[in-house]
Amino acid sequence: MGLERVSKVAQRMNLAFDCPVITVAGTNGKGSTCAMLESILRQAGYKTGLYTSPHLVHFEERCRLHGKPALADELSPHFQTVEDARGEVSLSYFEFTSLALFSFLASSGVDVVILEVGLGGRLDAVNLIDTDCAVITSIDLDHTDLLGHTREAIGAEKAGIMRPERPVVVCDPAPPDSVLDHAHRLGADVWRVGTDFQFSGDAQQWTWKGRGRTYSGLAYPALRGANQLLNAAGVLAVLEALRQRLPVTAQAIRLGLSLVEWPGRFQLLPGQPAIVLDVAHNPHAAAALAHNLDAMGFYPGTHAVVGAMLDKDLGGLFKRLMPLVEHWYFCDLPTPRAASAAQLHAVWQGQNPPSSATAREFGSPSEALAQALALADPADRILVFGSFFTVGGVLQQGIPGRLTANLLN
Repeated sequence: MGLERVSKVAQRMNLAFDCPVITVAGTNGKGSTCAMLESILRQAGYKTGLYTSPHLVHFEERCRLHGKPALADELSPHFQTVEDARGEVSLSYFEFTSLALFSFLASSGVDVVILEVGLGGRLDAVNLIDTDCAVITSIDLDHTDLLGHTREAIGAEKAGIMRPERPVVVCDPAPPDSVLDHAHRLGADVWRVGTDFQFSGDAQQWTWKGRGRTYSGLAYPALRGANQLLNAAGVLAVLEALRQRLPVTAQAIRLGLSLVEWPGRFQLLPGQPAIVLDVAHNPHAAAALAHNLDAMGFYPGTHAVVGAMLDKDLGGLFKRLMPLVEHWYFCDLPTPRAASAAQLHAVWQGQNPPSSATAREFGSPSEALAQALALADPADRILVFGSFFTVGGVLQQGIPGRLTANLLN
């Protein structure tokens, strides 16, 4: 890991953005935050560029221009640009593709660019771009083999996206000292939830209060889940911090939040049985998923299609959802990093599941989902979670009896 190689190629490409850049890091909530920023800024009339990773089904999902995925033919010349510029420099898949997508966005005449950090922050390829506003959504234990085994160590890595004397929005309610200390050393303008901005709500609407500005009577974000309100509050702090460069109206905020879409984040598909798609892949995200599932109301049975990476805290992942799931369908995933269905089953068995719980093993997410659909009653619900590969696997194959063609916009 490091920025030396990717920065050298970026310099040869003369890669630069001539518009404001917002960089988003964090353990969970990054994608939803990016989607809400994009939606509001588009409603305000700005031409937006959005870079995220990984993708669910199609690579082009990683790069959105004006709210739509880029076209392969549009991206191809920029892959060639990277190839021509790199010379003797060896680049990883992530570094190579990131440079190509940055090149595309930089040439597209956008008014604002939103960049989602892939892993960590300090040494992630996204960090070669200087940000005008950094966002840190949450900090929890994930990718510990690369980022460290404590929240303090992981926080220090994510804090690396900050820049001197520029705003940073900290959405974690209890951020590690490493994050705040680094911000103070840089002289960054810190917007901290609970201190520099607050939010509250009732059953119908919510209110945001920041430095001298209040938005009241806001509709809840269209993205489902209680955790989305914290993400939305951070988004409004970003927009307030950048108001001089990117002014937005209250109407744009209302419309943007009401129209935002982001596949695979507590996404409920219409029809029976209910199907919930969520890319939750660590205990922190699983805890939020469990809370959201519990808030859905009563279902006679819950079936879970699960595929996950072997380096995740699988026991912690299952522990959060064990009380809510009666039937488990473990599946293989098409990547060497993944745990096999048999390994997932063994870890689950080690969590002492209830004797009434059932578990099966399958060769793919689509096979597991087909069996869950065959066994579930119409009044039940089916949860698909554990990895982008798991959710992407069922979307790629299509869900029997469901219209899935437009789920990825």
